[in-house]
Amino acid sequence: MAVTRFSVSLEEELLEALDGFVQENKYPNRSQALRALIEKNLVEKKWQCNNVVAGAIVLAHSNIKKEIGLKLMEIQSQYSDIILSSQRYYIESDTCIEIVAVKGVAHRLTELSDLLIGIKGIAHGKLIMSKVN
Repeated sequence: MAVTRFSVSLEEELLEALDGFVQENKYPNRSQALRALIEKNLVEKKWQCNNVVAGAIVLAHSNIKKEIGLKLMEIQSQYSDIILSSQRYYIESDTCIEIVAVKGVAHRLTELSDLLIGIKGIAHGKLIMSKVN
């Protein structure tokens, strides 16, 4: 892919913030950091446009409270059209992580993740999406 050079003017504070972002994320240079930020913005815009995306919903919760597992299964059964698979990993004696692989229209993935993350007893949840094409 051909690369085009262009010039960018930034206020000093914004440039310092960009340099901090480069260091924190271990990018080799500002160009790579800007490229990543632009691509992230485009992917997120695609989500809002309801294009087809793929991703994962990661949930951390107690495996002792059986009602959490039952509620997870109940909600997931209603979204079987977008769920590719679901895996549960026991990371401690009373804690597990569940990873739900999904593919579909962005708003449906967001809807599902909001329902799952909102279950009482979910300690942490996050939806990660990526463009399919």
